[in-house]
Amino acid sequence: MTAVRIAYADPSPEREPAGLVVLADTVPADDGGHRALPVRLPGHGVFWRLLARSDDRDQEHPEDDAGQMTGRLLHAAGITVTAVTVTDLGPAVTATRVDIAGPGGTRQVTTRLADGLALAVITGAPLAVDDPVMDRLAEPVTGPDTLGPFRSRQQPPPGPFEHTRFEPRNLAFTDGLHRWQLDGTFLRQAGFHDQDYSCTTEDGRVILAAAVPGPAGFAVLSQEIEPDDYRGRAVTFRGDLRTTDVADRAGLVLRIPRQGRRPAPPDPWHDPENHFAPVGGTGDWTRHEVTAQVPADAISIIFGVFLNGRGQIELRNPQLEPHAATGG
Repeated sequence: MTAVRIAYADPSPEREPAGLVVLADTVPADDGGHRALPVRLPGHGVFWRLLARSDDRDQEHPEDDAGQMTGRLLHAAGITVTAVTVTDLGPAVTATRVDIAGPGGTRQVTTRLADGLALAVITGAPLAVDDPVMDRLAEPVTGPDTLGPFRSRQQPPPGPFEHTRFEPRNLAFTDGLHRWQLDGTFLRQAGFHDQDYSCTTEDGRVILAAAVPGPAGFAVLSQEIEPDDYRGRAVTFRGDLRTTDVADRAGLVLRIPRQGRRPAPPDPWHDPENHFAPVGGTGDWTRHEVTAQVPADAISIIFGVFLNGRGQIELRNPQLEPHAATGG
């Protein structure tokens, strides 16, 4: 294991999709340098509130009370957290091993990364990372600036909020990527994979491409609109697609999220709210389409193009067309 400390944590909500945490080893190498492991964590959780700025402390945050109460309960029960170790940082799993000692002896508990880090902050327990994880994902740092290797790769704050509209906008990409958003699981992988995919516009088409030979996760370029004018109707999203060396999955996606639905399954391909028109390999321009019903409890309509893995997919002439309303 490699002993680490929380060298940097940025919970800024403007840096979506997640805040940045840098875990740096505590023992420098022979040359004076050290290694740092960047991870991204969802914001607004207990971990972030525990690290809140001092000028925020006069505000009421139930999460602060929950963190302090956790520490008091552990102490009252005679339980000591002796170590917290990051054991897994993968595309779908983040895990820490928490070593505890109590009246009944010692044991180990597996928790999510955010919960493990929060326990380390609450209890002051030593924090470490399993060597295989550190060797695979950590990056060398020289000099005193631990954030240096990652500073240029932080996501810039988004522009002013724009209310979603009932009608699609900028379908010809004459305004670049205005109204479109690049997202996907590649932005939430352990380590920095923010630049694993690129997205550009050219001559009325958008080009979504893998920027590295083995990108982590998938990317989706999409636009979101309000569903009020489409409730109770089916909608079809169609467009011309051209692919180059697509190794896994790519194509059109139409997503209709619903009010109050249970959390989405970890595999987006098995999520009933997602509808796909897949393509693959290398192919010239071909028209594709995908259709879905917009239920009464829909909260938005999201449509776009996705890419999972190596290759490139291009989209032109996208169109979202509602069908005639059904009776009932």
